[in-house]
Amino acid sequence: MSEQRDRVIAVGEAIVELVRGGDAAAEGVACDLVLRTRGRLPGLALVDTDAAGTRQRHDWRIEAPARELFELPEWGRVAEGVSKAKLVYFSGITLSLYSNIGIGRFLALVEMVRQQGVKVAFDGNFRPRGWRGDLSRTRTVFMEALKRVDIALPAYDDEAVLWGDPSPEATVARLQAFGIPEIVVKNGPNSALVASGGQSEFVPVPEVVVPVDATAAGDSFNAGYLAARLSGKAPAEAAAAAHRLASQVIRHRGALMPRAAAALH
Repeated sequence: MSEQRDRVIAVGEAIVELVRGGDAAAEGVACDLVLRTRGRLPGLALVDTDAAGTRQRHDWRIEAPARELFELPEWGRVAEGVSKAKLVYFSGITLSLYSNIGIGRFLALVEMVRQQGVKVAFDGNFRPRGWRGDLSRTRTVFMEALKRVDIALPAYDDEAVLWGDPSPEATVARLQAFGIPEIVVKNGPNSALVASGGQSEFVPVPEVVVPVDATAAGDSFNAGYLAARLSGKAPAEAAAAAHRLASQVIRHRGALMPRAAAALH
């Protein structure tokens, strides 16, 4: 893809050069909208995986500068940069970081850019610990976010925990009530349910693989889907491409495939 990809975050100065250069640049991710917060340390996440590739996360984000992204003096620069995008993607983890002030500013920005024609994609990515177990607040914030979404990319297991959805079809019906025109429900090694244009279909996983590390399974699916859609592929075709990318990523440790492996696919 030729489109520029920007990361939007606030980090502590101890890691700012690492975030702005190195791996980010190698992956083609621009860091012009990475804000520096002096004297602060970054949030930290460690991931353990067992023999089956199942992950267990350990997060330290209480003091993470990212929590204050939309309360920093420079947040207007972030808003200006986001307004120039073709597509904005965020998740429930994004929302879990912010205070009520930050959420209000962020969702107002999303609403503004959407009115300007920017597409908005959202994955609920519900993690109870990030919301301190407050399901009521989580649902309230999510419902506000869902009013501003063009493409929903939920994982069924997350939706079942947060909303009690009995099936992927129920997830689609609930999200369609918000007027979301394009919905893809991920369901682990099972078929993804794609609903768009008044039609729905299950898109099967082309090859079920034993994961080495499932850390980035959902994120890589989302990336594959959105990249395919931006390239002009239809939703079902994009979901098939997303399955293929995710199946490759989970064969390797970490969230990114080694460059040599990526070049082969």
